[in-house]
Amino acid sequence: MSKFVLIPGAGGAAWYWHRAVAELRGRGHEALAVELPGADESAELPEYADAVAAAIGEHDDVVVVAQSMGGFTAPMACARVPAAQLVLVNAMVPLPGETPGEWWDATGSSEARLDAAAAGGYSAEFDLSTYFLHDVPAEIAAAGEAHQSPEADVAFGQPCGIARWPDVATRVLAGAEDRFFPVEFQRRVARDRLGTEAEVIPGGHLAALSHPVELVDRLVEHVR
Repeated sequence: MSKFVLIPGAGGAAWYWHRAVAELRGRGHEALAVELPGADESAELPEYADAVAAAIGEHDDVVVVAQSMGGFTAPMACARVPAAQLVLVNAMVPLPGETPGEWWDATGSSEARLDAAAAGGYSAEFDLSTYFLHDVPAEIAAAGEAHQSPEADVAFGQPCGIARWPDVATRVLAGAEDRFFPVEFQRRVARDRLGTEAEVIPGGHLAALSHPVELVDRLVEHVR
């Protein structure tokens, strides 16, 4: 049995991971999704990392999994406490000292999104249905409305507080149908920033909601 600590993206809702948590527990693993204070203007990235580090505890066999903006919190937590593996799922990959607000232009994410929209024939104008929910079952999307909250602006100005990427095995999983962070964009960022190849998985940006079984299949590939 392995322990998985799951970090949500912007907004901080642990509910995002509920289908993956159930799947992991059903396979005999321990799984904990961390609720982050995403809407709190007084909470900053160090507080996010504190919450994740507390969830990891003193275990050294934990698999830390981060979604989207959670990619900024995960390396900060893994630099403080031991982890066996870090898995980034459709996640932002920060450089040391970079802020989430700087990341967009530094990686060219907006241009990549617009190019993918033109190639894919869907709207370039951002909305949740087109970019986040297009492959999420309607009943799951509806249930998620109660858990949505905006990410406070303060977090976008906070630097990723690491001197270098933590010394932990890191994998990058990229959704084949991700419209927000298109798969070829994620592949490029993974190569440029981590020197690794992204592994392509089914689903869009919210793969834990749309394809939890397939996602968990990949999460448990390299664990006991």
